[in-house]
Amino acid sequence: GEAVPFVMELPNYRLPGLKNVAQLLWEKARDFLQKAFTVIFAATIVIWFLQNFDLQLRLTADPQASILARIAGDIAPLFGPLGFADWRISTALITGFTAKEAVISTMGVLMGVGSTAELTRTLPALFTTASALSFLTFTLLYTPCVAATAAIGRELGGRWRGALVAVFQCVIAWLVALLVYQGVRLLF
Repeated sequence: GEAVPFVMELPNYRLPGLKNVAQLLWEKARDFLQKAFTVIFAATIVIWFLQNFDLQLRLTADPQASILARIAGDIAPLFGPLGFADWRISTALITGFTAKEAVISTMGVLMGVGSTAELTRTLPALFTTASALSFLTFTLLYTPCVAATAAIGRELGGRWRGALVAVFQCVIAWLVALLVYQGVRLLF
């Protein structure tokens, strides 16, 4: 016989109530804040420890003698082809894993300035035009904050997958920043 068309009946659409939407929003926001806060808080404690202790686990007032400065100094040569192989810049990028806002505040602390205006006057000692554009490109493209990376890992079904995504983002950021740096140097 003749083919009968498939007809599916959908229930009537009802506009969600304000109370239900507000309750669902609150539950989702509370869950996110609890999860994100714990990750950010733990990362902040680790960064604080690395910034304030030296390799002999003694409290240090000199940022250059800290464990974080040592780690940043070890990875600073990776940024040489991008035009910014200074340990202070690498330190700022490491603290940027907790939150991107920490990049500028860390640079201010390490440069010994108290305001953004003072920081903008001292930055030409660290950057050329090409390296500044390269740094901005890298900062915008490298992995988001640790809470977002943890959420990515949860969504992908494992911490290692989240870490792999973070490494991939850093590699892409490095390559694009290299192209920007070399391109600007060729133009000027």
